[in-house]
Amino acid sequence: MSRRPDGRLTHELFSEEHLPQDECGVFGVWAPSEEVAKLTFYGLYALQHRGQESAGIATSDGERIFVYKDMGLVSQVFTENDLATLTGNLAVGHCRYSTTGSSNWNNAQPTLRATNHGTLALAHNGNLTNTGDLAEYLAKNFPGYQDHGNHATTDTEIMTALIAAQEGESFEQAAMKVLPMLRGAFSLVFMDEQTLYAARDAHGVRPLVLGKLEHGWVFASETAALDIVGASFIREIEPGEFVAVDGDGLRSYRWAEATPKGCIFEYVYLARPDTTIAGRNVHTTRVAVGEQLAKEHPVEADLVIPVPESGTPAAVGYARASGIPYGAGLVKNSYVGRTFIQPSQTIRQLGIRLKLNPLREIIEGKKIVVVDDSIVRGNTQRALIRMLREAGALEIHVRISSPPVKWPCFYGIDFASRAELIASGLEIDEIRRSIGADTLGYVSLEGLVEATTIAESKLCTACFTGNYPIEVPADISNGKNLLEIVNNYE
Repeated sequence: MSRRPDGRLTHELFSEEHLPQDECGVFGVWAPSEEVAKLTFYGLYALQHRGQESAGIATSDGERIFVYKDMGLVSQVFTENDLATLTGNLAVGHCRYSTTGSSNWNNAQPTLRATNHGTLALAHNGNLTNTGDLAEYLAKNFPGYQDHGNHATTDTEIMTALIAAQEGESFEQAAMKVLPMLRGAFSLVFMDEQTLYAARDAHGVRPLVLGKLEHGWVFASETAALDIVGASFIREIEPGEFVAVDGDGLRSYRWAEATPKGCIFEYVYLARPDTTIAGRNVHTTRVAVGEQLAKEHPVEADLVIPVPESGTPAAVGYARASGIPYGAGLVKNSYVGRTFIQPSQTIRQLGIRLKLNPLREIIEGKKIVVVDDSIVRGNTQRALIRMLREAGALEIHVRISSPPVKWPCFYGIDFASRAELIASGLEIDEIRRSIGADTLGYVSLEGLVEATTIAESKLCTACFTGNYPIEVPADISNGKNLLEIVNNYE
């Protein structure tokens, strides 16, 4: 592992990984007759793709809250003995990729804070855009708030402190007071000793769903996490909704009017293919995008291959619509990048070959269509195309199941800055030459939106269009939004 200039740990071998980094996964369960820590463990396991830096679980037995969290994957953080110590009737869990605050133990979640009406444990997926203003508000009105907790540096800690600072109010009253103060994207699960809570921002940028156990309730970032713990999907938490669950049942409050702007990139890459968003299965959507891609960018070729795993459904759709045979031309090592052992210089120079390896017998002598979900910097596509040509591909036609990514995200996805996004400085044919493809085609925004079956007015497409549905203050947008340099990608 190495540390980036912003303080985050990164796997040195893949410091220029072509994919956007995921944000976080949250899970909460209220189930007095169940082993809630184990349910949360498996729920987080299903959400591991959303964050691989740290993981944590908090449980309550009705009187005390127990928390265990550490750096690493869910399976690395928790043992059977650890889970056995996390007893109780309700729990919240979190797996993290940092979009604000450095990657260290202090910033692992759930956050924990004692208040005059109980203990608060909170987990968050998303990114606030007014963290600076909230920190100033806390410092001015509650000057002692930094004397508590572990001095975490995240927007999650700011939210936790805000709710905890509402002296003399119940958590429900405190949350209803604090939620309207927050700007940006957030899906929250939090708890005190007796009650489980969930809340979603007024735009519903990040997903959050409600499920039902035989004797309990579950909140999760994706429906796939409900499936793994045997919970029945009930509905999505509505944008601008706050929900509480305890022995008295489930209570719902409306803290803001809903103005839906769900993240379209959940369909492109972030969500698991077996998850359902807004009634539409993600795998089905990605296959439909591939079909649309074939209609918009046809080509004569011998074989369609995906960049696994994220490009697979779209490649299936492209092959189906084009009539070109589908094949698995690349083998992926799923475990590369998940080790703490740094590679030697010789191994590091092999780069993408450690993660993807071509099947020469399948691609040699063929004209191939390579389907991937996105191009961010272009580094991986460039190396991949070089590798495929060395393996004997006659022609390489790259097809991308999203429009060009031209703008950074401020709502919980760690895209590169605009200066680093290849599509922000180059036209499509220039990108094609840069990565070494014979042809290059991106699906249109209209085609992608149509595949989701959601109206574009209800989606956040800012990474493609630059139209941000939630105002982004200049002090945080300047560093990411300005195209200050022209990168030489040739």
